[in-house]
Amino acid sequence: QVQLVESGGGLVQAGGSLRLSCAVSGNIFSLNTMAWYRQAAGKQRELVARIFGAGSTNYAESVKGRFTISGDNAKNTLYLQMNSLTPEDTAVYYCCADHYYPSGSDYDYWGQGTQVTVSS
Repeated sequence: QVQLVESGGGLVQAGGSLRLSCAVSGNIFSLNTMAWYRQAAGKQRELVARIFGAGSTNYAESVKGRFTISGDNAKNTLYLQMNSLTPEDTAVYYCCADHYYPSGSDYDYWGQGTQVTVSS
């Protein structure tokens, strides 16, 4: 089993920055994919960014150039640095992980989510 705990959400003005953290514990040694998803009120959950075991990353078009996903193996933590935030980034952000390469949002492990609210 793997446990994921997000932190770092909050209220920020448009143009500001936040860094989300996801503390990972449990059977982490064979995790191959980790990602951040978000879900805005009344909308479907959507992929924000993901990172693979070899370090490659990919991003949703809407966040490219503004968000950066990274991991710190020594701290067992996944990060999402979010810059130039807009009100459209307001959502609950979820960290997720899988031992394989899941299709879509079919990840085995999910955190509880952290709220990000961007005011205009």
